[in-house]
Amino acid sequence: MNKHEYAIIVAGGKGTRMKSQTPKQFLELDGLPVLMHTINVFFHYSESIRVILVLPEDDLKTWELLCKKYIYQKPLTLAAGGDTRFQSVKNGLEKISEKSGLVAIHDGVRPLVSEDIIAASFRLAAVHGSAVAAVRLKESIRKTDKDNTRAVDRSDYRLIQTPQTFDLSIVKNAYEIKEEPGLTDDASVVERSGHSISLFEGSYSNIKITTPEDMVVAEALLPAQSNSCLLPVSFLLIYFANIHLH
Repeated sequence: MNKHEYAIIVAGGKGTRMKSQTPKQFLELDGLPVLMHTINVFFHYSESIRVILVLPEDDLKTWELLCKKYIYQKPLTLAAGGDTRFQSVKNGLEKISEKSGLVAIHDGVRPLVSEDIIAASFRLAAVHGSAVAAVRLKESIRKTDKDNTRAVDRSDYRLIQTPQTFDLSIVKNAYEIKEEPGLTDDASVVERSGHSISLFEGSYSNIKITTPEDMVVAEALLPAQSNSCLLPVSFLLIYFANIHLH
């Protein structure tokens, strides 16, 4: 018997690093707010997926107005976010009344996630209890210690993305632990509660929109994503760098 699949999409950004008064999840990207692109990918993956959208309470009215403006009618469950991401995810989990299932937790400002990555996350979480998207580091890294630095082996590290997908009972129990500053994502919460974390290959295209430069890259990538012929992000970064140089 297939387990119910849920997605909790967390969108609590304020646009500080974007240097915009509009929260980054509401900025327009190729004719739609970023957040709507993100939600659409999950429904393209499965029309039966149950999506919980977590927004700061002050932004719920803004979302309602945007849905009217863009005639956006996806069947969503809304949840008010908390003061931290931990609290926001916990509020989203509380909207799921079922005891069993699988839940993908995803950043609202990662609109370039692919259906294949979402599918892989659910498939692997069904087997291992967790499935966290991650990519290898491309550049050399150094560890700093006050005035000293030292090279470390980049092959020992991964950059963590979302979705982070879990067995529902595991992640619900995990979010009953006490919140601590070091719990920066869902994987760290689940790990702290005593469960091991399984990683799978994410995508360099699955960028998190945080700065104005990210919007430029996303604008270039989004049409290609629709045609299933994504250009490598490294190529685009070189391309945009050359524009600035000339």
